[in-house]
Amino acid sequence: MPSTLGVILGNRDFFPDALIAEARQQLTTLFSQLDVTPIWLTQGQTKLGDVQGWPDAVKCGELFRAHHSEIEGILVCLPNFGDEKALSDAIRLSELNVPILVQACPDDLDAFGLERRRDAFCGKISACNNLRQYGYKYTLTRDHTVAINSDRFREDLTHFLATCRVVRGLRRVRLGAVGARPNAFNTTRFSEKLFEAAGISVNTIDLSEVFGSTQRIADADTRVKQRIEQIRSYADASNAPNESLVKMAKFALVVDDWMQELGLTATAIQCWSSMQKNFGVNVCTIMSMMSEQMLPSACEVDIAGVVSMYALQLASKKPSALVDWNNNYGNDPDKCVLFHCGNWAKDFLPDIRIGTAPILGTVLGEQNTVGALEGRTPAGPLTFGRVSTDDLQGKIRAYVGNGLFTDDPLNTFGTRAVAHVPKLQKLMHVICKNGFEHHAAMNGSHCAEPVAEALGTYMGWDVYHHHAEA
Repeated sequence: MPSTLGVILGNRDFFPDALIAEARQQLTTLFSQLDVTPIWLTQGQTKLGDVQGWPDAVKCGELFRAHHSEIEGILVCLPNFGDEKALSDAIRLSELNVPILVQACPDDLDAFGLERRRDAFCGKISACNNLRQYGYKYTLTRDHTVAINSDRFREDLTHFLATCRVVRGLRRVRLGAVGARPNAFNTTRFSEKLFEAAGISVNTIDLSEVFGSTQRIADADTRVKQRIEQIRSYADASNAPNESLVKMAKFALVVDDWMQELGLTATAIQCWSSMQKNFGVNVCTIMSMMSEQMLPSACEVDIAGVVSMYALQLASKKPSALVDWNNNYGNDPDKCVLFHCGNWAKDFLPDIRIGTAPILGTVLGEQNTVGALEGRTPAGPLTFGRVSTDDLQGKIRAYVGNGLFTDDPLNTFGTRAVAHVPKLQKLMHVICKNGFEHHAAMNGSHCAEPVAEALGTYMGWDVYHHHAEA
């Protein structure tokens, strides 16, 4: 899917026109490469399609308002010093509440004459000063000035687009809580009201309603047969009895219908112990299939956990999974074992197969846990993160960071991975000292930077960004 940005070319009329024209051409090329649709003034609307002075600000604001529902973020580009007041006025008149990236073009040492001088180094400071006076939150490029046609700015803009996706997605997401949390798991408590205030809506359904609806679907129903075939195509189901597959298929159909009826994007499900006692299967495979389809699903009615999964998915455009920070890895202080019994998306499990949940099986009967997945995540990039509602402080908190999946030996069952996280012991201290949960979201990417920016700067949450160098 393409991204749509409102773009403001800042200008001051005593700087050379060529700088604006060059910037426009360079941005056009970059937008084409990154599949970005720009909403910006044309040369017929203002002198150079730029913004300088009140009349231009009015035209820009009107243009952005006309595309209000499309614009995901605003790029302020300063080829020269720019008109800091006009660009802030334009954003105010647009009535948009979206992320803002401020970029300034660098001067060249051999181009300080009147023909090529920019002064954008100084203009960016003034632009940010005005944006703050107007009450706007904004994002900066990593370097104070950066050339539009540089790899460095390409990376900055790519991260900004990810930030825009996270903010836009979280501010309007509708989640489903299927069943009550397991009674023993106080760790999956959350504040529905704090999430609602952030734009995150939670809808509920009791497991009895789901089980009752499945009983009204005939085993021979065409949809059931089709869903069983989808399950068999998704993972090795050779050890799964047909009776268990029928139950999983019916459960999937009921949840699918409910999600479509209410416009839900993600779910958190009571995966034990009522599921095994009263329905006779694990629904991990169904949850995995939903996550693989970019409809994330979390264990143990962990709504805050699925918010975490969704945030990473929005940034990376890849499926997420919910994991336990589960075990130390020998004596290596920077490695640990990630585990669940398990419902990870197929994206993490090239050797995916349907099995049972041995741990749950010891008390619930292993024959009632068919549907749990088995598989090992191979080496690759890792982003981890967690969103949590701090009811005592009345705020939402989060942490996020990057690491690596490794191929280190691991002889166990379930869905599993070995993770290398620099300064892991510091991270564990942060998690424990701040009362974060044992669940975390993981994603096969490196997207911690845009996620931290989205959650901290624009959602206004307290965010710990775990850096390797810290």
